[in-house]
Amino acid sequence: MLEPMARKTGSHAEQTGPRVRTAALQLFSKFGYAAVSMRQIAKEVGVQAGALYTYTPDKQALLFDLMRAHMLDLLDAYGRVARKNASPHQRLEDFVRFHIHYHIDRADEVFISYMELRNLTQDHFEAIEAFRRRYEAALEDILRAGQESGVFRVSDVRVTSMAIIAMLTGVNTWFRDEGRLSREALADIYWDMVARMISGVEVPA
Repeated sequence: MLEPMARKTGSHAEQTGPRVRTAALQLFSKFGYAAVSMRQIAKEVGVQAGALYTYTPDKQALLFDLMRAHMLDLLDAYGRVARKNASPHQRLEDFVRFHIHYHIDRADEVFISYMELRNLTQDHFEAIEAFRRRYEAALEDILRAGQESGVFRVSDVRVTSMAIIAMLTGVNTWFRDEGRLSREALADIYWDMVARMISGVEVPA
């Protein structure tokens, strides 16, 4: 069974452990996992390199812990806003708006979750993929419900769900809060595009 990285008890460790993860997140996102050493992470935190092993067995475990935490937080957050008894139309809109707003605030986590999958060991990769499939399955369920009720016309639920997620996640590569669009305006535009993608869905005026 895979476990998150070990954490030392005590008030000092409660402060240092999150700092280690924050430093690793920022460095992995900026330079890439392969280019970052444990010594660099330790320097960023302000501790000796050997002290890091109090908080993580190795760099691989640290990467997995960051990805695992991101996916668990994502699933928990979506679970709290998902309205399973709403119409497929409303559930799809909720998903689009949730994905946009949630991921914009987590650019580093999103970058690592997609770009560093190749650096996970096989067992870690399979664990993260299982979490990702749970999130993707939530969108697939919405599309399938709309398809079965005749509200959506979708030729392939799986392909459509992957296309939607890729389009929504791509926002992180270019959106900036200081730009001409607000987050809500951005969500409106992307919902309009997704609605038009799913033939038969009309965007309310």
